Amino acid sequence: MASGVHLLQTNHFFLCDSSKDFRHLKFQKLKICTVIRRNFKNIYRRMEIMGNDKSSDHKEVSESLLNESVKETNSTVSSSSKDISHMQSPSPTPDTHSYEYHHSTANTPSLCIAVVGATGELAKSKIFPALFALYYSGFLPEDVGIFGYSRKQLSDEDLRSIIAGTLTCRVDHKENCGDKMSNFLNRTFHVNGGLDNKAGMATLDYRMKNNEVGNEANRIFYLSVPQDALLDVATCIADNAQSKRGWNRIIIEKPFGLNALSSHQMNQYLLSKYEEKQIYRIDHLLGKDLIENLTVLRFSNLVFEPLWSRTYICNVQVILSDDTPIETRGRYSNGYGIIQDIVHSHILQTVALFAMEPPVSLDGEDIRNEKVKVLRSIKKLEFSDVVLGQQKSSTSGITSGYTNNPSFFAAAFYIDNARWDGVPFLIKTGMGLIKHRVEIRIQFHNVPGNLYHDRIGHNVNLATNELVLRDMPEEAIYLRVNNKVPGLGLQLDASDLNLLYRDKYNIEVPDSYEHLLLDVIDGDNHLFMRSDELEAAWDILTPVLHEIDEHKIAPELYELGGRGPVGSYYLGARHGVRWADD
Repeated sequence: MASGVHLLQTNHFFLCDSSKDFRHLKFQKLKICTVIRRNFKNIYRRMEIMGNDKSSDHKEVSESLLNESVKETNSTVSSSSKDISHMQSPSPTPDTHSYEYHHSTANTPSLCIAVVGATGELAKSKIFPALFALYYSGFLPEDVGIFGYSRKQLSDEDLRSIIAGTLTCRVDHKENCGDKMSNFLNRTFHVNGGLDNKAGMATLDYRMKNNEVGNEANRIFYLSVPQDALLDVATCIADNAQSKRGWNRIIIEKPFGLNALSSHQMNQYLLSKYEEKQIYRIDHLLGKDLIENLTVLRFSNLVFEPLWSRTYICNVQVILSDDTPIETRGRYSNGYGIIQDIVHSHILQTVALFAMEPPVSLDGEDIRNEKVKVLRSIKKLEFSDVVLGQQKSSTSGITSGYTNNPSFFAAAFYIDNARWDGVPFLIKTGMGLIKHRVEIRIQFHNVPGNLYHDRIGHNVNLATNELVLRDMPEEAIYLRVNNKVPGLGLQLDASDLNLLYRDKYNIEVPDSYEHLLLDVIDGDNHLFMRSDELEAAWDILTPVLHEIDEHKIAPELYELGGRGPVGSYYLGARHGVRWADD
């Protein structure tokens, strides 16, 4: 009996699945599948009637019923096959020869992930390694389909060879590393898009369908492509490669436009093809644990939540400095500078997450609703509160004059609401500086009428309580407090209550791309910018950009490996703030 059931199940899968791409065979497919379903229903109904029968003939009767159904099914299959054999085969889709996949019989949604721009540096160094890390750790289904899409003439094996050297297993657990890597590579395929993305996406759609089983098929498209190709690729995906029986999500890399106008036009076009909930605008810096800890520390610790306002906080500093020369990365040209790259997304998103009111829930839309309120509450940024800098060229000496793509930016923001009125938010970011530093520093007010004022020393500011969240150079959270120096005297010292990640947690900190890709898979969009967030951020920065262009303002030059423009120190002094990294 078991073998009979297996035969029926096999026929059911083959006939109901193999003809899915041939629309002119739908009638025969429906006829066959209907017979199979009717026969199974009759078998189980008649067996249920006999269910209480304990006679020795029960098995024989059951097998007889099953064999009758098998004969009827096979007869229908044979008849339909004759009809099918006389039909003309459809014209093949480009690059649609037979491929073998290991299908899962589990009744779960299938998942396909396409990396568009698969041979680019970002895809090779970040995206594919992040996908493998998720696969290795069990966050992707075993039968996931990973598709690399490019214009190069590559085979599946060629792509696998390209990315194999970039894949690594977790240092804290390397069980079955080789097997997992082999399985992942076997689930990775290349699609040659050619010069026509419309035809290329049709091919991608065809190959994805061959990898998808079950009633639901979900797809993610990571657009790792230049800005000038983005809209064409997004359009061709929307029209030719979206799943018709599951959700579709696209991931877009920054910059999200070079100014308010180009960003608005891009958004309007994308929203004509996709719903807002399908679009994930990714900024890898927002995938750091530092960012998630902003809300965790505040909303899960009673010791911090009451302090989170102008009553106790003196100033907030967001510092992101990079010691890499701008020439090394070939960035910041053609109107694309550090303002569009770092300030518009990462810096302003960090400020919004830090300063937002408690959301209704941890749902992505609830958090984004609160973030956009903060951005809309930021006062107009006066140009006198902005410092621009340009790294001196390390190859040709000093390069001075006007540029609309500076490599350094510092500013003082104020949020015009009851919680933060009068609190300066100082930001500083630049390339080619003395060290790689990514941190958020919260400085608290001095204690009113401090009894130990004479015991602290000559500089009261050095004894200010400070909470620091740091991602670079080492992940850490520390709180600076005042305590008594051991001994017979009464001398105070500022010490750090330090949570150093490498000492506390014996695990490898995941790359930010892993974090954000997993959020996309889970549909968690709270770290991805919504359209209204983009517009609110541009409203803050657009007057500054116009001022730079209109008056041809030349940024202050600074040495490679230095601390940046001197003007940033004057900026802090004007707002009563000493930069914490001084």
